[in-house]
Order: sequence, then C-alpha cells, then structure tokens
Amino acid sequence: MNEIMDFLTNAKVTELATDPRALAVAGVIFIAAVLLRSKFMLLMLLGVGGVLAVLRYSNLGVQGGAPLDQQMLVFVGGILVVAVLLIYFLFIRGD
Repeated sequence: MNEIMDFLTNAKVTELATDPRALAVAGVIFIAAVLLRSKFMLLMLLGVGGVLAVLRYSNLGVQGGAPLDQQMLVFVGGILVVAVLLIYFLFIRGD
C-alpha cells in the first residue's frame, strides 16, 4: 500500500496518463460503464481524457515552443470545448 501511495504522490499527470496500470484501470472503468450503461462514468472518462489531451496538446510547461499567450488560448479553448460537451450530454440532451 505504501508503494501505491508513493507512486501517486510522486507521479506527474503525464506520467499517470501513459502508465500501463492507470490505462488498465481506465479500460476496466470504460468496459464496466458500457456494460452497465452508465452515462455518468462514460462522461467522467470523456472529461478526464479530454482535459489530459488538452494539457498534453497545449504544452504549457515547455519552454521554447509557442508563445505563452497562444498556449493559453489553446488550453482555454480546449477546456471550453470539453465543458460544452459535458454540459450538452448532462443537461441538454435527454435520454
């Protein structure tokens, strides 16, 4: 149990997103959500995956890339797209 806690406290978000154990847990949650037809678990995976994709694509911590203003616009725009999708599927689109 101590090894798991050490791994989680010392890991970075990008390391967790590419870790095989974390991907396996996300896959199990996805399969369970599909089998149980749980809209909320699927939307949670969509939100977390979308935010991780935006973080990776915007490269906020990388020096020497695009100017910070452009990176911030990509980050904010991506987060807004994820938020609009979640709001649409949770509140607007009915079952």
